[in-house]
Amino acid sequence: MIPVPAAWQRPYLNIFKHFRVEEWKRSAKEGDVAALTDTRLKGTIYRIRGSNPASSYLQLPRAGTQSLGLTGRYLYLLFRPLPHKHFLVHLDVTTEDNQVVRISFSNLFKEFKSTATWLQFPFVCGAANEGTARRGATGAAPADVRWTCLVLDLPSILGLYLNRRYSHLRGVKLCSNLLVKNLCTSDLLFEPGVTFSEARLRDLSSRGVAPMPRELAFPVPKGEKWHNLYDYIRFPSEGSKVPCNCIRKSFPSPVAGDQVLEEPGRLLTQPVTLSRAVCDRLSLVHHITSPKAVPHRCPVITESIPEVHLAVPGPLRAVPAGDPVLEEKQRLHSAGDTGQPLPLSDGGIHVYARQRKGQTTRAVPGSEEGLVPDPILKLRTIIGFGGCSTKWALWTRDSTAVVYPCHAVIVALLLKTGEQRFFLGHTDKVSVLAFSGSSTLLASAQAGPRGVGRLWDFPTGTCLCLFKTYLQSLVSLSFSHSGAVLCGVGKDVHSKTMVVVWNTAQVTRGGGVTVLAKAHTDVDIQAMKIAFFDDTRMVSCGRDNIRLWRVRSGALRSCPVSLGEYHGLDFTDLAFEEGPEREPEERALFVCSRSGHVLEVDYKNVCVQSARRLLPAQPQGNGQEQAGSGSGPGIAINSISMSLSFCATGSEDGYVRLWPLDFSAAVLEAEHEAPVSSVCISPDGHKVLSTTATGNLGYLDIQARDYNTLMRSHKDSVLGFSVEGRWKLIATVSQDNTIRVWDLASMQQLYDFSAAEETPCAVAFHPSWKILACGFDSGVVRTFSLAASDLLLEHKQHRAAITGLTFSPDGNLMFSSCLQGTLALYSFVAQKTQVLRVLGSVVARDAGIGVDALVVSGDSRLLAFVGPSKYIVTVMEACSLDELLRVDISTLDLHSTVLDSAVKVCFGPVPQGELLVATSSNKILVLDAKTGRLVREVSPVHKLTCSSLALSRDGQYLLTAGDKVIKVWDYRMRLTINFQVFIGHSEPVRQVAFTPDQQHVISVGDAIFLWDFLAPPPVRSSPARARSPASTLLLRSDSSSEKPRDVSETPRQTVPLPLLSTPPCLDISSVHQAGFQSIFSESDKEEEEDLPGSSRVVANRHKDASVLVVESDGSEEEPVVRPRVRQESPRSPENPVNEPRKGTKTPNSPCSIRPDSYRHFTPRFKASVLPQSFSSPPAGSEALKLKAVIGYNGNGRGNMVWNPDTGFFAYSCGCVIVVEDLHSGSQNHWLGHAEEISTLALSHDAQVLASASGKKDGDSHCQICIWSTQDGACTAELFHHETQVQAMAFSWDDRFLVTIGDYSDQTMALWSTHTYELMLSTRVLEPLHDVAFSPVSHQDLACVGRGAVMFWLLEQQGAAVRLKVHRAPAPDVLGLVELTSLCYGADALLYSGTNSGQICVWDTETNSCFMTWEADEGEIGVLVCRHKRLVSGSNTKRIRLWSVATVQELRLKGPNARQTPRATTLLLLLLILSFSSPSRDC
Repeated sequence: MIPVPAAWQRPYLNIFKHFRVEEWKRSAKEGDVAALTDTRLKGTIYRIRGSNPASSYLQLPRAGTQSLGLTGRYLYLLFRPLPHKHFLVHLDVTTEDNQVVRISFSNLFKEFKSTATWLQFPFVCGAANEGTARRGATGAAPADVRWTCLVLDLPSILGLYLNRRYSHLRGVKLCSNLLVKNLCTSDLLFEPGVTFSEARLRDLSSRGVAPMPRELAFPVPKGEKWHNLYDYIRFPSEGSKVPCNCIRKSFPSPVAGDQVLEEPGRLLTQPVTLSRAVCDRLSLVHHITSPKAVPHRCPVITESIPEVHLAVPGPLRAVPAGDPVLEEKQRLHSAGDTGQPLPLSDGGIHVYARQRKGQTTRAVPGSEEGLVPDPILKLRTIIGFGGCSTKWALWTRDSTAVVYPCHAVIVALLLKTGEQRFFLGHTDKVSVLAFSGSSTLLASAQAGPRGVGRLWDFPTGTCLCLFKTYLQSLVSLSFSHSGAVLCGVGKDVHSKTMVVVWNTAQVTRGGGVTVLAKAHTDVDIQAMKIAFFDDTRMVSCGRDNIRLWRVRSGALRSCPVSLGEYHGLDFTDLAFEEGPEREPEERALFVCSRSGHVLEVDYKNVCVQSARRLLPAQPQGNGQEQAGSGSGPGIAINSISMSLSFCATGSEDGYVRLWPLDFSAAVLEAEHEAPVSSVCISPDGHKVLSTTATGNLGYLDIQARDYNTLMRSHKDSVLGFSVEGRWKLIATVSQDNTIRVWDLASMQQLYDFSAAEETPCAVAFHPSWKILACGFDSGVVRTFSLAASDLLLEHKQHRAAITGLTFSPDGNLMFSSCLQGTLALYSFVAQKTQVLRVLGSVVARDAGIGVDALVVSGDSRLLAFVGPSKYIVTVMEACSLDELLRVDISTLDLHSTVLDSAVKVCFGPVPQGELLVATSSNKILVLDAKTGRLVREVSPVHKLTCSSLALSRDGQYLLTAGDKVIKVWDYRMRLTINFQVFIGHSEPVRQVAFTPDQQHVISVGDAIFLWDFLAPPPVRSSPARARSPASTLLLRSDSSSEKPRDVSETPRQTVPLPLLSTPPCLDISSVHQAGFQSIFSESDKEEEEDLPGSSRVVANRHKDASVLVVESDGSEEEPVVRPRVRQESPRSPENPVNEPRKGTKTPNSPCSIRPDSYRHFTPRFKASVLPQSFSSPPAGSEALKLKAVIGYNGNGRGNMVWNPDTGFFAYSCGCVIVVEDLHSGSQNHWLGHAEEISTLALSHDAQVLASASGKKDGDSHCQICIWSTQDGACTAELFHHETQVQAMAFSWDDRFLVTIGDYSDQTMALWSTHTYELMLSTRVLEPLHDVAFSPVSHQDLACVGRGAVMFWLLEQQGAAVRLKVHRAPAPDVLGLVELTSLCYGADALLYSGTNSGQICVWDTETNSCFMTWEADEGEIGVLVCRHKRLVSGSNTKRIRLWSVATVQELRLKGPNARQTPRATTLLLLLLILSFSSPSRDC
């Protein structure tokens, strides 16, 4: 709503004439400001010049505390910049909520900048001649710069840029260097060059347009046209709905060209011909204000040009890139689909949208202007108290509410309902508060260099005026009882103590605040109050002094009170005696001190009447404390308050005490956790308000003898929070080293966890349980049970401060990261966490501490973060930490001169698969989470870097935080104005997020802010429509007349298709029966009959193959693995029947969790793919031939084999097998794999080599190649495992080959080496790391996995094969470990290594572990035993050689040997080899 000007401001107001600038009484000038007579303009102009714009200016009104009060919509400024100079203009405007906003424009500014209270626009100075029209950046005015009529639409500026409503113009400041003719305000739009007769003829007044008044018009000689001599700039331009970042040159009005002025949207009957100079300036404006384009990514949106309208009915707007619904509708209504310019009349301007990649910006009817409702957020509750000081809390006159500061916000809390009322306007922390006697006026002042004070009408909550305090930090503020005088004490810019007295009598009548008197003093002042009986008298106290002050004849005088023996005391507070029985001047004054003394001062005679010293509690019969003159330390009193019947004191020991007026003994006391900062007795005398140094606020109910806590708060900045939706809880971490849990409904503190010497950095609630995880600056991650208020677990995977901590939405996984770049994955089962995988140097180290560094997609499948550098965004598979995608942010903007880096990431809605990235250049990039393609870009987002991102659950709204403001965006950017801005924080906002129910928004920084989210609830759609991507882009109100129903109530639109599935997983259990003959149970599971079997390729292919499945008859017996014959399809093995589609996971390969073992193979990130088609040259005619390979694939596992008897030595490098002669160094290269080789296995006779790699493009299974070591020929290719092959082993007699898959495959396959047919396949429930056959029997083999060794027995009866298994758990003394490696020794011994560095020795006859010892500090990944020596290798880069000659003797001793493995002297460490290179790079 635009304010209606007073009658004296209509139809316009000549500001220079009304305020009589030439007299300099109501205006001010500084520097070289002179009045001149201009013969060309035929009038007086003012020249303002100087080298520094701040030192030469003309200001209206004279005092900064006054206001012009001009309510006209348009401000007209007639001026001319001085040639080759820079100028600056400041406009101070006031909004409807009494917020003062400064609007500045200058040709000094290079770019647009904005804050909540300041807008800075660059100004482009034009030239008169075409030849001198500049094409560069903004800068000094040209030599032939013109006189300009600048028209500023002030309500539109505030609405477009700050989303605020305009009230009035407060002040104008014209700084050098420029010539000024006049200033004017009006609600009418004046058009230059139009005569009054033309205006009446065309009835322009009905359209709000009028000719320029004579005293504001520039003279135009006969035969000339106005627009050929002068410039006319209107800002914002007519019809502009999008904020423009520069004050731009407007087009000449059609009226000036003798044309009829049409309404926006109508077609002009004749276009306007522009000169070359104007076109050049228009091009320059577009160059400055247009966002930087990203080539081949998004179309350029041509902004609307003033006074030129396209021939399209209805309002216009631009279509976002990639919006098929809007583009399709536009094809039915727009005439510009071909991308050709729209034809206008001859001589006109041709306007068209520039094309890029076939996309054209089109105009679409029916656009909305902004988010609804406006405002979309409403501040509901603030959790916090203090900020600058914790001593200011006041009662209202009726004792029903408490008023206190919370950083930059003043809060009025109603005791009965708990409702909060807010006073917003301060831009820094509020340092002092004061009430008038009737509680109708509230005074406040903020800290900082500006020293701004505000006076509020407390009943309505409106700000009556602002005034300059002249003080940087106020320590005391006092209102007179009548509200006519205000007194303040603080430090000035030179850090000297100054007392200022203001006259506030005219504030309620629309006047301002004036200074009555001010004085500097050398004495210390801690408190100062105005006497309630005389507005001109004050009392102050401080260290070593009590002084009486008085204002007389504009001067402030003081006299000290003679203290005598008490002159060395440190006085902290004072209070006047209450009661009507004595004359005002005869009432005593009580002053308290840190030594416990309370002095009664005779105000009339200026002397100390009596002194009492309050001592701590002394052992008496009644247990009361008393006042006296005894020795010993007294009670350090910080505050004192008086009533008619008693006195209240707040002391350093944390007690609030109530005393009778003679201070004989304390009658009531309340203990606090921290020193009491202030006390205040309510006007009705029934309550005592108290504040503490730790930010607690409460009151003591005297009648009920009960204490009520009103507010608790963090003592320092809040770093982050997490919201729990089921129990409505919010947990916060702060720099005060505390973790606090609050009730979201009542906002009361429920729990408080503190760490002595650690600072919590990040916090996360489990989505399903009352469990809280917290990360500290020491690198420790702890989980707490809120139900038991106890510590559950502590993880020490990190060595630096935690930067990210989060749970997956399904609650199964937890992630953490630290400043050193380490990323940890935890499983969360049965309310217990277990470390699954730890990766080093994957998260950006230079990203800093941020609570939301790690983000998980809504379906719990993907994890995203910034790393390994700040320029890279990485997407991983959440359940395994396998890398899926890397996006280099710095390469997305090819035209940028600086490298852009990622700051924050956030996943978009799951159906769209989008990833949002906030960058250091104040952009938000929307990427495709699968391909990394740039979908769209939003810029600029904030003035400073975006500190937090959050998306609503329905994917409609986006929250961003930057600097001290919060913005709410339309996620799809479909509106003309796509965001709203909200202020209130005095410090940078650390985190912002929606609550799970999307009813509220929470932001933290200096305090905890809870906002009501007022957006309308999302429109529910049917499942069929939900599948359409276009349906999420545009919701039409007329799309359906049916009332939306819940999804569960709507019938299915399509028949569900059956999915391939496996039978239920059968656990592998241990069998404990008498005798060693029955310790085996039969294998648990195999593939389902209906699923595709494993395929193979053999040199002499067989048409029939035996595939084994699990059969179970439902009895109590264990499932038995039996063969079942199936006819093979005539299709080739490369394309089996029912083969799953490429890129999808079959039901047999669910997304498993990678185990906590470096021994487990993980393929390297594949940055390239093979071409779809290529031809190999004939044998012998190759142009390139591989000669030598220098390198080794340290990423492989068991991918180096050596037979010392034959000398065969081979290893893998990528997808190549290198066979090397150790004597000559010559190499042979076996090429047959297209993917990275994971492992190798050599038969015991060294005649056959098996190699395994991942699946090629187009294949559904991994590739296993069988090589002849004699000639290097590939004799067979085996296909069975679906992801990767972890390990392989040949039986001792080389009759069998066993292969095991990785953690995602979890299958074990047994092959016959005679035909290489699959004999048996079984699935296990846990990942396996290594496998080995017994050296004494081809029927025995063993595998190691999670916390157990699996002993397998192979039974073969004819063609039938049976596999029995016994799972032997690791000893309990090892805890939860992964058994990572194994090897057989002599005489029924099996050695296994763990991820915690222990070696276990097993008796293969009893399948039991009989001894362990700690062999290393890290995970043991390699074990090799020969004769009486054992070699172990670990991830600590060490190889150790052990003597195990007498282990056989220890086996005979049984379990007793396990208890004292370190005491034996037979385990000798013979060799330690340390490698300087990492284990993965050799």
